[in-house]
Amino acid sequence: MYLTTLDRDFDRIVRRAFGPSMTGSSPVLPMDTVRRDGEVVLRFDVPGVDPEKIDVTVDHGTLTISATREETAAEGDAAVVRERYYGTVTRRVRLSDNLDTEKIEASNAHGVLEIRIPVREEAKPRKIEVGTRKELAS
Repeated sequence: MYLTTLDRDFDRIVRRAFGPSMTGSSPVLPMDTVRRDGEVVLRFDVPGVDPEKIDVTVDHGTLTISATREETAAEGDAAVVRERYYGTVTRRVRLSDNLDTEKIEASNAHGVLEIRIPVREEAKPRKIEVGTRKELAS
């Protein structure tokens, strides 16, 4: 067998020193959020995930993203180092009431899932016109 006790010991030492997030056993779905032109844009890194294996749902103001990356090892392959995560990872984001969850759009390109959520019209900034008073109260 190609994997040795040394390999298992090394993995154990790395887990102890850096915690589970460095070894892939506790995956995080990285996210960036920006506000742009009347919408909020969320971007998630999903490299190597088949678009068919990405689920985006919204329920009572909570956006849930689940992505499953399946292992692609060929028969007979024995892992020597495993740093990439395989399996399902889920991220939940609580959305503001100012966002229009009925008009959410999602796209996936080059391993980046982009979710666009429009800001509700009533929540957008608007200009208030300032008038003049002709009479002052006496």
